[in-house]
Amino acid sequence: MTAVAHTPVAPGAGPPPADVAEAPGRRRLTPYLLLLPGMLWLAIFFAIPMVFLASTSLQTGSLEQGYALTWNFQTYVDALQNYWPQFLRSFGYAASATIAGALIGYPLAYAIAFKSGKWKNFLLVLVIAPFFTSFLIRTLAWQTILSNSSPVVKFFQVTHLIDLLQFLGLTSNDQLMASKFAVIAGLTYNFLPFMVLPLYASLERLDPRLLEAAGDLYASPFTGFRKITFPLSLPGLVAGTLLTFIPAAGDYINSKLLGSTNTTMIGQVIDGQFLRVLDYPTAAALSFVLMLSIVLLVSIYIRRAGTEELV
Repeated sequence: MTAVAHTPVAPGAGPPPADVAEAPGRRRLTPYLLLLPGMLWLAIFFAIPMVFLASTSLQTGSLEQGYALTWNFQTYVDALQNYWPQFLRSFGYAASATIAGALIGYPLAYAIAFKSGKWKNFLLVLVIAPFFTSFLIRTLAWQTILSNSSPVVKFFQVTHLIDLLQFLGLTSNDQLMASKFAVIAGLTYNFLPFMVLPLYASLERLDPRLLEAAGDLYASPFTGFRKITFPLSLPGLVAGTLLTFIPAAGDYINSKLLGSTNTTMIGQVIDGQFLRVLDYPTAAALSFVLMLSIVLLVSIYIRRAGTEELV
């Protein structure tokens, strides 16, 4: 007969406690339990409303007679045919504000990260200071800043910068209010912190020894910036452009308060369809087209940028 080896068991030792045996199972469930509140939040306040909005966009009827789901996809065709200029204008304004924000925000974030010294925290507070007041109040303040009697307009007139803006088609009649320039300036100002903060976070964690090594290899400051600083800050730039472009494309406050009928953005159209015209299917269809367009543009942008790391 073959002898069977037995593992010696300590006297009095029994089976492992139940809580120890169940510990691996609990550890496997912990990540899902932590995700559960967030998933419930997204389901209740995002997924379910999206389903209702999709249903609304395919309905026909009126507010007085009621709406019925008839799978009317013609609403999407009509929405695109009637409001494609507002879509293009919205994306154009959002792209302009994003580019302006990057041109302003990158040097600012660079200065705060590398040159501010003991003033770093103070400058960061100044960056987020606009958040201390509401979005609406900040935009209303620009009505005063860009009014015809303001020093800003007089400066533009004296320096003939307003002539340059007229040549570029951003304004007319020697005024800044009710113009493309006013809308883009308002968008840039309101969303600039969303550009600066990701850029600062990306630049601030950059290892300074890399720049020192570049200097030891006789690289000029510009070469060091081009080869090291800028490539390593791309995740912050990608995140900043996304956080600026996405809300700017759907914004309607700036175009409503700072623009005119010639600067209407698609967000303003959706607001009017929902609250004044009361054409809920068209408003819902416009909302879905805007959302899908932004998702498509963002997907292409991230793929072209070559990074999916968002700071």
